[in-house]
Amino acid sequence: MHIAEIRERLRQTGAAPIHERHVLRLWAQGAAQTSKRNLEDFLPKRLREALPELEADLAALVALRSVHPSEDGSERLLLGLRDGQTIESVLLPREGLCVSTQVGCAVGCVFCMTGRTGLIRQIGSAEIVAQVVLARQRRPVRKVVFMGMGEPAHNLDAVLEAIELLGTGGAIGHKNLVFSTVGDLRVFERLPQGQVKPALALSLHTTDAALRAQLLPRAPRIAPEDLVALGEDYARRTGYPIQYQWTLLDGINDSPAELDGIVRMLKGRYAVLNLIPYNAVDDLPFKRPTWERARAIARDLHRRGILTKLRQSAGQDVEGGCGQLRARAARIKGRAAQPKVIERQFM
Repeated sequence: MHIAEIRERLRQTGAAPIHERHVLRLWAQGAAQTSKRNLEDFLPKRLREALPELEADLAALVALRSVHPSEDGSERLLLGLRDGQTIESVLLPREGLCVSTQVGCAVGCVFCMTGRTGLIRQIGSAEIVAQVVLARQRRPVRKVVFMGMGEPAHNLDAVLEAIELLGTGGAIGHKNLVFSTVGDLRVFERLPQGQVKPALALSLHTTDAALRAQLLPRAPRIAPEDLVALGEDYARRTGYPIQYQWTLLDGINDSPAELDGIVRMLKGRYAVLNLIPYNAVDDLPFKRPTWERARAIARDLHRRGILTKLRQSAGQDVEGGCGQLRARAARIKGRAAQPKVIERQFM
């Protein structure tokens, strides 16, 4: 379901724009459809009569399947959609939430569990906002990052529709809405045009174009230098720095040559480099560097003039890698669906 469909249902009840905004605002904030005034004095009768069914439909968009709390204060949530598919959201420390934008992903990042499944389907804009609504029922959410399952640029219309509602009626500051992408020219065209201009996070991971093509096999072939130039332009236009995401893979993108490349590309830029030690995934050959090694890299980059933040991957102790909970649930479901073999004993 998309937010545009909700708006159309509201219009069919005779709701005026002010009533439409009222209903969507309360929903996005996770609040009950009430007002300081009596609803009879504020909402049209047909809308009041339609609200219970609409609220039930919105509540059914995502269902909580399981909760996996971590020692770091995060909670990874496995959510069920109405068609039986599952996605993941992560409640982060300091009132943040990471949401999914697709079931699966077509980019195929070789170090990502979600990338192994391919794209199954798009998530509607209302399903994206519903993840925030459900999370707000558990704890306050004042920052939403679009870094969960999926590539937001491949579901651009729906993601931008969700961002517009969250950045207006949803009471989330524009710079606290973070659009993450591997890089897509449509992103740099469309994001500046919106009423809500989110912060931007670019998944860089390497300064070597050939290596990036291997790690992100179906990402647009934009040279790292060109991607940084596009990010710099957006940062200057919006007034908040670009976040460059760098998943640290032991022995792959942590070499002295890579660090030299980072300094060459990012020194003097309006940017923050987020170093994220890899969150290990079973059956994949990539390894996480030691924390001491990661800290040494961050210190070296700081010393050379790069604003660097060493991020601890959330939920490492609860299969925190993107797509791991969904994959585990799928394996369990698959085993349950297999016919049981009954051994008959003959006396």
